[in-house]
Amino acid sequence: MAERKPFLLRIDKSVLDALQRWADDDLRSLNGQIEFVLRRALSDHGRSVGVNDTKRKFRRDEDESDER
Repeated sequence: MAERKPFLLRIDKSVLDALQRWADDDLRSLNGQIEFVLRRALSDHGRSVGVNDTKRKFRRDEDESDER
């Protein structure tokens, strides 16, 4: 697993609330959901994350959320 680095994020309350609801729907933590959204955005824009299995993990997460 990749090294984790703590990061303070200032975010609008309504955006945070929406992310929390989405995370709850997908049975993820809020932190996991934020990372999921960021990885998806990076992938959609052709940005490398530097982890070889990111696409595989992203596809597995997406498949799981489609089943719900």
